[in-house]
Amino acid sequence: MQKRYLAILPFLMALTMPATAVELQSAPTSDSLKSASAEQEDKAVSGIATAKEKSEAAINLNTADMAELETLHGVGPKTAQAIIDFRDTQGGFTSPDQLLAIKGIGEKTLAKMRDQIVVQ
Repeated sequence: MQKRYLAILPFLMALTMPATAVELQSAPTSDSLKSASAEQEDKAVSGIATAKEKSEAAINLNTADMAELETLHGVGPKTAQAIIDFRDTQGGFTSPDQLLAIKGIGEKTLAKMRDQIVVQ
C-alpha cells in the first residue's frame, strides 16, 4: 500500500500546485488588466502574422515543382517525381496524409515534413 501511495503522491501534488499558485496571487488592478489586454492583442496580431508567414514559407504540394519538393526533409529526386506523378494522376492533394501512399514516405518522414507543407 505504501508503494502505491508514494507513486501517486507526486501526481496529486502536481494537481494541487496550480490551485495554490492562484490563491497566492493578488487581485489585478484595472491598470494591470488594461496592460494585460493590450499584451494579449499584440500576441494575437503577431500570432496571425507568424501563421501567415509560416503558410507562405511552407511548400504547397499541389503547385510545387521538383526543386521545391526536394527541399523537404526526406525527399530526394525520385520521391519528388513520385509526388508529382501522384498529383498528376490523382488530380491534386486534399490532405498531407495522402503522401503516405507514395513509396519512400512513411509516418516518420511525414511527421518531420508536416510543418513544411500545405495543401491549398
